[in-house]
Amino acid sequence: MINIWRHFHTITEHKIVVARHCFQVGMYWQGLTHDLSKYSPAEFWPGCKYYQGYRSPNNAEREQKGYSSAWLHHKGRNKHHYEYWIDYSTGPVKGMAGMKMPLRYVNEMIMDRIAASKVYEGKKYTQHSPLMYYEKGKDGYMIHEETRALLEYILRMLDAKGEDYTFAYMKKYMVGKKEYPRIKKI
Repeated sequence: MINIWRHFHTITEHKIVVARHCFQVGMYWQGLTHDLSKYSPAEFWPGCKYYQGYRSPNNAEREQKGYSSAWLHHKGRNKHHYEYWIDYSTGPVKGMAGMKMPLRYVNEMIMDRIAASKVYEGKKYTQHSPLMYYEKGKDGYMIHEETRALLEYILRMLDAKGEDYTFAYMKKYMVGKKEYPRIKKI
């Protein structure tokens, strides 16, 4: 069965949560424009077809077809996904590698991860959820070491100190900045 309304509701709820969090730290444009490609036919219709409600429909499409056409479209248009930043390495590593993400997209990626956990977990969500989800798959991530370190630092901060503290930190040290902040012990 195609779940048009349910899928629309889920992606819109996710977009609203990301926007709310982005606004809290002063990322207004990113909050407004986050994930607009999910409403394009290339992403929306597969999302409806493979909708399950408790996880990304991209996973179900991938399991059935061996790839997700919606995800391939999405990651190629949304710079807040580390997969967008995979390219041929010019350094000592040969082949494909994760490139260092600009800080503005790292900030959006963090908000995206928090919002996805909130939407898919619903009432089961806690401040520990985004880190726990990240930990499950991190060994397979092709992500630049500095981007990985910052992402893990912020997710651990959220896990230990909560959203208010983490968002205040991001607003002060990350939003509107060009350089990654210095990572300290939490």
